[in-house]
Amino acid sequence: MNGSRAANASLLAGIVAGLDNANATCAVCVPAPYLQQCVDTLTGSPLAWGAQDVSQHVSGAYTGEVAASMLVDFGCQYAIVGHSERRAYHGESNEVVAQKALAALNAGITPIVCVGETLEQREAGQTNVVVSEQLSAVLASLDAEAVARIVVAYEPVWAIGTGKTATPAMAQEVHAQLRGQLQSCNPEAAECVAILYGGSMKPDNAAELMAQADIDGGLIGGAALKAADFLAIITAASAAA
Repeated sequence: MNGSRAANASLLAGIVAGLDNANATCAVCVPAPYLQQCVDTLTGSPLAWGAQDVSQHVSGAYTGEVAASMLVDFGCQYAIVGHSERRAYHGESNEVVAQKALAALNAGITPIVCVGETLEQREAGQTNVVVSEQLSAVLASLDAEAVARIVVAYEPVWAIGTGKTATPAMAQEVHAQLRGQLQSCNPEAAECVAILYGGSMKPDNAAELMAQADIDGGLIGGAALKAADFLAIITAASAAA
């Protein structure tokens, strides 16, 4: 929940200005009130845009919710579902996240499906079980063709906004497990679905993280609020591509 019209204008202009030689798929996921600003600013640029959430409902008496069809009206290509903050602060279950992913796909939007464990779960040795259950709920609701149209993001909750980061080896271990789950649903999809790392990726660790075999990019938080930092991560992604 960041941004203002003035701050966004400066940030988006700075990002677009530095994308000329980028060899990576890049997008910003913004608060819903700023989607029209993305339409006005980013149409025709290499930078795509999306939403930070989407309702699992198509329409109806769900005051405050934003339907996938509404996001389509604003040219959204992506919608984040199951972000750790939505799970923690809004009580979103694995089943709700699965429903949101399906709603996005049905509207032609790519869901960025977030999975990740808390510090307590990691210290209890539950990381593999937790992320497996989170992703399995989504995969169980999709057919093989739909699986190929999602993006997965591993965001260890203990490494978000804390300054802590999973080591490349720790992150790779979880990403490899997630790739294996995709493989069991659709072997071809397992090769093409991007699995992003979302635990405090920054310019100084992006290259090392994305050098790992199963880390295909980043779901960037605080570093994306500074054009120079976001562009540095995009440069690292381009080099790893």
